[in-house]
Order: sequence, then C-alpha cells, then structure tokens
Amino acid sequence: MTKSVIPTLKLKTMADKVLVTGGGGYIGSHCVLELIEAGYIPIVVDNFSNAVRGEGDVPESIRRIEKLLDTSIEFHELDLLNRAGLDALFKKHSFSAVMHFAGLKAVGESVLQPLRYYRVNLTASMNLLEVMQAHRVHNLVFSSSATVYGDPQRLPIDEQHPVGGCTNPYGKTKYFIEEMIKDHCKAEKVAVGRRNCLSVFGNDYDTPDGTGVRDYIHVVDLAKGHIAALKKLKDNCGCKVYNLGTGIGYSVLQMVNAMKKASGKEVPYKIVERREGDIASCYADPHLAEKELGWKADFALERMCEDLWRWQSMNPTGFSNGAAS
Repeated sequence: MTKSVIPTLKLKTMADKVLVTGGGGYIGSHCVLELIEAGYIPIVVDNFSNAVRGEGDVPESIRRIEKLLDTSIEFHELDLLNRAGLDALFKKHSFSAVMHFAGLKAVGESVLQPLRYYRVNLTASMNLLEVMQAHRVHNLVFSSSATVYGDPQRLPIDEQHPVGGCTNPYGKTKYFIEEMIKDHCKAEKVAVGRRNCLSVFGNDYDTPDGTGVRDYIHVVDLAKGHIAALKKLKDNCGCKVYNLGTGIGYSVLQMVNAMKKASGKEVPYKIVERREGDIASCYADPHLAEKELGWKADFALERMCEDLWRWQSMNPTGFSNGAAS
C-alpha cells in the first residue's frame, strides 16, 4: 500500500515532459516505463542511493527500459540536496509536472539514523518545491507512504483516516512532506533471494497467524496508479490524497506460502524479534482511487509472486549482475 498526494495549483496546458525524481529506483523506474507508454517524455534524476549503476553511468533499470522500448531516456545523476544542480535542470527543461519518488525509505534504518532521514528527505523535498515554485511548475505527484497513518485506528484505511501518529522517523518524514505540500498549495492558490534464510520480524502481533499484515501490491499496478494520478491533474483537482492498494491484507507467512507456490521451492525462514517502528496490520481502502482516478489493482497475490520469482530467477543478484530482464 502507498499513498499519492496530488497538489495542483494552477493547471496550464499539459506538456510532454515530466521530471521523475528517484526514477532509477524500483517504483520510479516502473513509472518511467508507464509514462513512456502513456505518451509522456520522462526526464529522470537519481543519485544512485537506491539504484544500480549500469553502462554509461545510467541506472541499470533505465538502461533496460531503453532496450525494451527501443527508446532513449534523458538521465541526470543528481542529488536533490544539490539545489544549484536542480535549478539548472529546470532552466534546461520546461516541465509540465514532477513525480517525486526520491528519498531514503527503510523503516528500521530510519529508527537507527533519524537525523539522516530528516536531513535527506525533508531538505530534498523542500529544495524541489522551492525550485518548482521559482520556475512556475505547479503540478506534483508525491509518492507518500501508508506509514503516515501510524498504527491504524480502523481497517481498511481510507483517506479520511487521521495521519501523523507515525511510529518511525521514515513515516514522519513522509507526513512532514505531505504537510509541506498542503501548506504550499494553500499559499500558492492564487498563483497556480540471495539470503540463506528469510527473517520474519515478530510472530506475536494481533493478527490471524501472529505475523504482520500488509497490503502487498504489484509494482505495475502501483506504477499505473501514479500515472492515473498524473492524468488527474487535468481536472484542476487541488491538493488530493489517494490510497493505492488492493484492499486486501496478507500476512508475512501468507506471502511466504505464496512464494513457495510460485517458485516451487521451499522458502526457509526464522522468527526473529520485532523491528522497531513496525505495526501489526495496515491495508488500504482503495475505493476513492477507483472512483476518481478510474484505477484499481488488477493483479492478485499469486500473479505478484509469479512475476517476482520470474524476475528474480533471471536476475539472481538483482540489476548488478547485468543479465537481461
């Protein structure tokens, strides 16, 4: 499950170019592919913190998209903390919108390194918003996180669920960024498989089998949800929040069993202590996204695991092995 926050301050004619921050990462790269399929021209920036460097100092994920679609994608190695570099990119291009995926993203790591998460995620997003404002780019799709809801008061989670009760610094950074975007929007209204054993973190949660329950979603469905959010900008929709998910919660052990079935192999696992900052259950009510974006998840758990296993089998060490996707 993830969230998309869509502020639009003043929509002009939708142009072709869309800046994709963190476009070399897992979700970002899938959205780059979907953008091209939908007729947009993505310009990708990434600092390789969550991307594998490929030939020509281009993320391996982007290189493979170029090969798959027989196209060329403009890429810039850029950290959003580099305000001058970001400003230069906006001077070079006339962007119609920005899709913001860049940032540190690990719950457990954020508990251990909170200051790093606050500095990187918040400063980078502030720089992006300020440069967008300076260059009169008012359309943004921000890929947020279900962690902004904290430990859910009710399930499934709809968009009216209270936010801010975050249980870890990563979630707090996403929540703070959402608040920055909302405040900025108000102010601008007049202007515009390599491990030997899988670790299961805790089996004493208040869930059917004691392991954490989450709304697992196929990355292609997630990417298409972000594209649907981008298209929604045409409606002068203001600052909107949509939950992207299947609406079904699966436990970690259910995922383990689904991967066993998809792979035809045993998936050894061990129960270890809970991770700091984790919660028992979290899954979405995606009805608003279906109603207003015309989007819903198409792929069920079985398909997710089959596709994941197929990709992992062809890329046993991830993008770093250089195998064909």
